[in-house]
Amino acid sequence: MIIGSMQCRLQSSLACCQFDSGRWHNVYKLKNNKTKMRQKILDPCCGGRMFWFDKHNPNVIFGDIRNERHILCDGRKLEVKPDKIMDFRNLEYPDKTFKLVVFDPPHLKGAGRNGWMAKKYGVLDKDTWRDDLRRGFSECWRVLKKDGILIFKWNEHSIKLKDIRDLFPADPLFGHTTNNKGNTHWICFMKL
Repeated sequence: MIIGSMQCRLQSSLACCQFDSGRWHNVYKLKNNKTKMRQKILDPCCGGRMFWFDKHNPNVIFGDIRNERHILCDGRKLEVKPDKIMDFRNLEYPDKTFKLVVFDPPHLKGAGRNGWMAKKYGVLDKDTWRDDLRRGFSECWRVLKKDGILIFKWNEHSIKLKDIRDLFPADPLFGHTTNNKGNTHWICFMKL
């Protein structure tokens, strides 16, 4: 009897389970018929998940517009295998869904599509890159909850940080420059 009522409660509270790319995404139905996802973090441009310590963190939805496998010029394997195919310029999630969004869009402009850097990092369109980044920031900000954190990672290989500052959704709180040449930036925003 207890088991039966627990199953009934579970069945009535669980709206559905979505299975994407080998992972279950639990979506719960709340009393007001709204749904709530278990994942609280979004990475809409995950690529090969290179900077993640746990590349299969169950609290993160790893998304990318690509789903590819490559052998790089030095023989290493690169796999871009998102949990969900998504376009950072048009996210399918409701407003105020995530507590943390990590936005690491492609930073190469006009690179050859078959070069190893293009395969590893993705490529921005040489004509629409400003609008693409503006739309990406807008979407990441939209799906971020109040008091949520947006971490933006940018490399100045093709486009300087000063050339995209006007695309930011708000003033950054702080940032940090990394790598030998000092051209990779990590910038933190909070939606206040």
